[in-house]
Amino acid sequence: MSTNNKNSRRQQILEALAHMLEVSPGERITTAALAKAVGVSEAALYRHFPSKSKMYEGLIEFIEETLFTRISIIANEEIPALERCEKIMQLLLAFAERNPGITRILTGDALAGETSRLRQRVVQLFNRLEAELKQMFRQAELKENLHFGMSIAATVSLLLAIVDGKMAQYVRSEFKRMPTEGWREQWHHAVHGILVN
Repeated sequence: MSTNNKNSRRQQILEALAHMLEVSPGERITTAALAKAVGVSEAALYRHFPSKSKMYEGLIEFIEETLFTRISIIANEEIPALERCEKIMQLLLAFAERNPGITRILTGDALAGETSRLRQRVVQLFNRLEAELKQMFRQAELKENLHFGMSIAATVSLLLAIVDGKMAQYVRSEFKRMPTEGWREQWHHAVHGILVN
């Protein structure tokens, strides 16, 4: 099998897994069901991924690559830190909205019963995101004279809790309550709540 065909099949497996996570909330995904959805045998699945955990890791890698490539671009824009932060928050919510099954991974819902290593990968993803925002706000304090009503760590934690909560609502509502719904107004009030004049 050529490398392109192999990569194409891997991509097909990951897309099928993401789709099953979307259409079967609350159900455990089996390799037998996934193989059937892809149209291959379970043995064929294992030729591309040595375990189901590796399939989930493939989706987590997709999340990391997609988000952090865009976050890096936003972080380097020559605009005020709060505008960059809003763009990053909007990116997270829009990504969740466009990828419902994958959002179940971000909230941990799809990882119940899976290996702790997968949950740890998601924790690391959010830790990396938190570190990016903290760094951005530290620079904003120095360069933009921006002041928050609490520590930068507490401020970033609050903002990520809002985003995390909106993703959790989306999953709990079985993808009916859109994460971006009301975001502009919510962001406006969140910012006025964290800034000190």
